[in-house]
Amino acid sequence: MFKTAKKLFTSLKFNYFSLFIISLVAIGLFSFMYDSVKQETYELHEFKISPKTIRSLKTIEDTVKTEQEKRRIENEVTPFYQFDEEVSKTRQAIAASLFDFIIEEKKANIPDPENPDKLVKSRSEQIEEVRNKFKKLEKEEPGLRLTDEAIASLLTAEVSDLTKMKQEIVSIIGEELSKPVRSEDLSAVRYEVERKLRSSEAVPPAELQTMITLGRSLVVETETINKELTDKRIEEEKNAVEPTRILQGQVIVREGQFIDSEIYRQLELTGLLTNQSSYKPMIGLILYVLFVSAIIYLHFATWRTDNYQKKKSLLIAIAVFFILVIIMKLLSLIDKEFDVQVAFLFPTALAPLLVKLLLNERLAYMMTIVTAATAGIMLLEGFSAIMQMEIALYILFGGVISIYLLGNNGRRSNILRTSLVVSVSNILFVAFYLQMTQSTYDLSELSFYLIAAFASGILSGALTIGLMPFFESFFGILSDMRLIELSNPNHPLLKKVLTETPGTYHHSVMVANLADAACESVGANGLLARVGSYYHDIGKTVRPNFFIENQHGNLNPHDELPPEKSRDIIIAHATDGAELLTKHKMPREIIDIARQHHGTSFLKFFFVKAKELGQDVIEDDFRYPGPKPQTKEIAIISIADSVEAAVRTIKEPTPDKIAKLVNSIITSKLNDGQFDECELSMKELRKVERVICETLNGFYHSRIEYPE
Repeated sequence: MFKTAKKLFTSLKFNYFSLFIISLVAIGLFSFMYDSVKQETYELHEFKISPKTIRSLKTIEDTVKTEQEKRRIENEVTPFYQFDEEVSKTRQAIAASLFDFIIEEKKANIPDPENPDKLVKSRSEQIEEVRNKFKKLEKEEPGLRLTDEAIASLLTAEVSDLTKMKQEIVSIIGEELSKPVRSEDLSAVRYEVERKLRSSEAVPPAELQTMITLGRSLVVETETINKELTDKRIEEEKNAVEPTRILQGQVIVREGQFIDSEIYRQLELTGLLTNQSSYKPMIGLILYVLFVSAIIYLHFATWRTDNYQKKKSLLIAIAVFFILVIIMKLLSLIDKEFDVQVAFLFPTALAPLLVKLLLNERLAYMMTIVTAATAGIMLLEGFSAIMQMEIALYILFGGVISIYLLGNNGRRSNILRTSLVVSVSNILFVAFYLQMTQSTYDLSELSFYLIAAFASGILSGALTIGLMPFFESFFGILSDMRLIELSNPNHPLLKKVLTETPGTYHHSVMVANLADAACESVGANGLLARVGSYYHDIGKTVRPNFFIENQHGNLNPHDELPPEKSRDIIIAHATDGAELLTKHKMPREIIDIARQHHGTSFLKFFFVKAKELGQDVIEDDFRYPGPKPQTKEIAIISIADSVEAAVRTIKEPTPDKIAKLVNSIITSKLNDGQFDECELSMKELRKVERVICETLNGFYHSRIEYPE
């Protein structure tokens, strides 16, 4: 079954494989995160007692309260009053016109000198005449009223008295209406007009009541409301009203409190009742999961490497991610039991450390961002609306710092050193968080947060070291720690090389030194090259005496063998080595080095020997089966292997001789197309050539002759 799964894994196209795996990831992630975003609701009834204290889970505008506040403001806004100076002049003119009508009528009704008691017009005719003239004023001023008795009383007064009364009332009205008079001031002003008329000597007692009636009717508002400006002011004041909000975390009802209509309305508004289950959080979570899935897919789809490596890397990244999600879930479950944020215990650097050590730095950054965002949602505490931002930033900063500090050194000591620095970084972030919250914390809470921040960093390193062997074993990953273990001279295969082929062992160590230095100069994996070099010729242990470095004396078995047989033995050490390493379940990278380090190189010595014996042979029959080096590390090992073997043949090696030899070997391999399938550039080849020469010059430097 395992073989079938492996075959399916290898044959399935990456696009289909990634879509299938990421779909499973999306379903799993949604299942883990749903409880974190699902809004809690309560089965409550109006006019009942609340069984618990309930707070709002979000900030929302209370439109009813906002509208009530606007209506209150509208009622309280001071109207915009406008004073009209013309009102006083108009009322004075009306008063003067009235008296002019009376005086004019009196003058027109002069008695006959021969019969003084006989008037031209009767009194009723005079009243009717004055009334007709006064009608126009009454239409324009509905409040202005004079009875027939009042007109008759004025008609009996002397013209001189009428003139004085006219002047007096015009003066009083002008004085009182020259000031702002509002509707609420009318009674007071009318009273003041009456008081002045009563105390005036210009008003005869017989006409006083008529004058008071007339004076009071002449008093009107001089300062009225400007509706347009008032409405504008009301609108401005209403627009300035801040919306009334129910704040996130605000207590809506306390335990044991009676749920009246207003409280029930607020519970409905905030969606806290069981009959108001919202689909918004679910839709939002689906969108988030799709977003994360798209990021993961795009990362791997744009990664330029072979499909097998991408598939394996995808599974590793997903495995790491779900380990972190499980940790988040556990923390979210226990967080409710404490008054402090247990989320600060989350190992901030675990994701980037594992992913960078197992895969690469680019993927480590992506996983750090996705982990931080997911933790911000899953580790929600209290009443955060979308995510716990301080937790997301805490994980993001800790993760980024760990990536920078780890570098390319995957040794345990470096991982622990990195985790210690991450702990310090976490402590600094927690200190920043505690200061920004502006809350008061007691000593036990402060101690917890500091210990949690420190433990987070240490846990990151400890879990990384603890989980690495499982990933390496299950996925067949070659990490730095695994390489260091393989470089131990006590490893069974290295012991085999040392005891059975000591010459090959020495040769391998020399090749390792050359390859390591050269790889580091071009940014390749020097540690992989060193360890791979230790094992690259392990196939020679099958027939050790057929390789010159293991031969003693002048006996060479190849002298007694035909060229074809010698060819087969020499070529077989590459495939024998690969098979031996496969049998011992060595990493694929080490096996590839053993199989590819000769590429399709030409065994010229035995080809020429066969030609000299008169055999009809072709060049391709005397080439290694390959494949050609597929990586920079294997190409550099192939150069180092050839150079180290060839430099032994130089008598009294000098820097010039070494440089010419190295250049000729590299040029020969380049012309033979041995570097066609790896990403080693010409610029990098020149660096490799220079570093190998420098290293060899260190090996073969001149020595002082000591006296006997």
